[in-house]
Amino acid sequence: MTPSRQLPSPIVVPERLRPVLEATAPLAERFTAAGKRIYLVGGTVRDAIAGRPGGVAGDDSVDIDLTTDALPDEIEEIVADLAETTWTQGKRFGTIGLLFGGRRFEVTTHRAEAYDPDSRQPEVSFGDDILIDLSRRDFTVNAMALSLPDLELFDPYSGLADLAAKRLRTPLDPETSFSDDPLRMLRAARFLAGYELEPEAALVSAVAAMSERLGIVSAERIRDELDKLITLPAPAAGLWFIVSTGLAAQFLPELPALALEQDPVHRHKDVLAHTIAVVSKTRPDKVLRLAALFHDVGKPRTRTVGPDGVSFHHHDVVGARMARERMKALRYPSEEMEAVSRLVELHLRFHTYQMGWTDSAVRRYARDAGPLLEKLNELTRADCTTRNAARAQALAQRMDELERRLAEIRAKEELDALRPELDGVEVMAVLGIPPGRLVGEALAFLLEIRLEEGVIGKDEGRRRLLAWWQDRRP
Repeated sequence: MTPSRQLPSPIVVPERLRPVLEATAPLAERFTAAGKRIYLVGGTVRDAIAGRPGGVAGDDSVDIDLTTDALPDEIEEIVADLAETTWTQGKRFGTIGLLFGGRRFEVTTHRAEAYDPDSRQPEVSFGDDILIDLSRRDFTVNAMALSLPDLELFDPYSGLADLAAKRLRTPLDPETSFSDDPLRMLRAARFLAGYELEPEAALVSAVAAMSERLGIVSAERIRDELDKLITLPAPAAGLWFIVSTGLAAQFLPELPALALEQDPVHRHKDVLAHTIAVVSKTRPDKVLRLAALFHDVGKPRTRTVGPDGVSFHHHDVVGARMARERMKALRYPSEEMEAVSRLVELHLRFHTYQMGWTDSAVRRYARDAGPLLEKLNELTRADCTTRNAARAQALAQRMDELERRLAEIRAKEELDALRPELDGVEVMAVLGIPPGRLVGEALAFLLEIRLEEGVIGKDEGRRRLLAWWQDRRP
């Protein structure tokens, strides 16, 4: 696709765009004085003109993106007396970040990106033509620029029209765009889901044909893009896209593996559709959404067919291990990896209490979940995707009962910090023993009492401890 070389058009400035223009006015003055051009670009233009909630028009926490014909060293020099602080981690890619007036800005030299077949990072060459810069952007809805301070809109690929028509296209042919940066194939999933866009057929075909090229992209970049996708308000369309085009098989093969073959006799629900529904039902918290994504990944490995139908015994334990391994491969922080795998491991715990919630059962459930209790309860609720209204209502009532019991016991006890009523020092004083294994055994005994009976008081705790000690001595 060849960009139009006709003159850009002045625009009527929407009121919602004024805060962005006011924030960038000092930058525009300095670049103009230095004989350089500067433009609002990409998502900044897209979201500000479209009035997207949470875009830069209304959220001071979102970076304002700009592009310029100034080289990185020149950018640093131009903003030196304006910026409260600058960061140059992206300088080799042409990007200088700065903070002033309480806002974050990223100014990038016009550039063209292309991947070396064996490279895991884009190779960047700098230019001075805004139209060439826009041609190398990922999608037409991002290939728009607004010049400052004269406010002329450069939209050579009809990005605004595509946004209005709910259409996802690439500025150049999709094979060229995705070859420049294969991560754009995964980014397409985020944009079609986040903006409710319909991908053009050529884009879908290109992703399906080139999905294996995602393998040259670093795990960290893939992880970050996956996080952005799954924390969208409605990520389902993007998840179906990465499965149907083969992208998921390149970095998250556990997801397409959930499309289990349906048994014509012992019927069971579609695990892939169920998983995507569970993700969509949870709030967009990253750890919670990842747990929803992984909660049933152990099912393919544990699927058996018996007289009573299809079963997936221990898929929670197997799935927890699989989640940990996949997240490690994607370079997730260890604390996130452990939290997600723990939620996967515990996601069936609620269903083990069929006869009602005793105080002891509630305490053990809370103890095992620890700080993840709220997320575990939400995941458990979301895991009910049955179309049987009576069964769904029964499960909801049981969860309501559990949460009521948790609140009742929390009001009476320190439920969020379940521990023995005597600490290690007190145990050693009561039993007259030094630090060591026996102290740990004594504390485990006292914790079991705490879980079973609740608070019994220190005096009773000492009495029970002495009785336990006498019983275990020869």
